Amino acid sequence: MTTPVLYLIACAAGPTQYIDDGVRAAQADGWDVCLILTPSAARWWEPRMQELVELTGHPVRSRYKLPWETDVLPKANAMLMAPMSCTTLNKWGAGIADTVAIGIPSEAVHMGVPVVAMPYFNQAQGAQPAVTRSIAALREQGVRVLDGQEGYASHPPKRGNPKAYPWGKALAGVRSQVGI
Repeated sequence: MTTPVLYLIACAAGPTQYIDDGVRAAQADGWDVCLILTPSAARWWEPRMQELVELTGHPVRSRYKLPWETDVLPKANAMLMAPMSCTTLNKWGAGIADTVAIGIPSEAVHMGVPVVAMPYFNQAQGAQPAVTRSIAALREQGVRVLDGQEGYASHPPKRGNPKAYPWGKALAGVRSQVGI
């Protein structure tokens, strides 16, 4: 039996400093992990990108491929957008797929691929009226958004703990979506 493929898609949100922890957690959960980063998140990892390539065994994507390039990643069985920033949530909810990190899952959910998203942003960012609308828009499309007790509850401004991001909750959400 082949190992199921999980696209782990991370934004420039605090826990992405420790995305290697998320990759290891997903691998321990039985996934072949392909990592996709927003362009800003990729900048955080530029000096250490090769570590992520070696950890996953796949190239790390952060930009759209050119028309003549072949896709370098295997087909995904599921996708997890985590951590999802407030900016990415609102762009995705509005249908703006200006990065590969938004474009891939926004298309995949309409192609029958299970897509789960778990945010990481503070309560002040979460108070934006667009946040509620964006979560509703994603859920209406079939994206499972793990927020509050089910996933990540927003923290007070300047009081987040990115190292303690609940990867177990995110992966449990993915497992429940794919039935494993």
